[in-house]
Amino acid sequence: MAHEGEAIQQDPHRRDFIHIAAGAAAVGAGAAALWPLVDTMNPAGDTLALASIEVDISKVTEGQQIVVKWRGKPLFVRYRTAKEIADAKGADAASMKDPQKDADRVKAGHEQYLILVGSCTHLGCVPTFGAGEFGGWFCPCHGSVYDTSGRIRSGPAPKNLQVPEYSFLSDQRVKVG
Repeated sequence: MAHEGEAIQQDPHRRDFIHIAAGAAAVGAGAAALWPLVDTMNPAGDTLALASIEVDISKVTEGQQIVVKWRGKPLFVRYRTAKEIADAKGADAASMKDPQKDADRVKAGHEQYLILVGSCTHLGCVPTFGAGEFGGWFCPCHGSVYDTSGRIRSGPAPKNLQVPEYSFLSDQRVKVG
């Protein structure tokens, strides 16, 4: 017991510990409160499931195209004919709006398969195959014309049809995304 007039001596480090412990608890509580907000910014499970798909191309014959849905957009998988490949390779890429060689748009050893996101780069319409003057796709909404490699040749579209990231798992299966 302290007598009158005597100063009570306290450990100065005791108060520092209390401040540090309270600060750590506040930081932990803040992080716990913010985590649900941050977690809602992650993609939903159904979106992650569509991030990549595998496509069976065994039934696609020469000159045929299939359309599958990927990330909410049409995906064109075309088995090109020898003439379509020759036309795409023979075109003067340097004179195009969005210059790109055919070899840069297909995988080596699988040049017959062309895989494209089927949305016009002008306003997102879905082009149809075989209606354009260059043997490729034609967007009926605004008149954009793409060749047999999906490159823009005329019309208002500013860029070529997008080539998604893809790889061949086998001669019959392709993984897109």
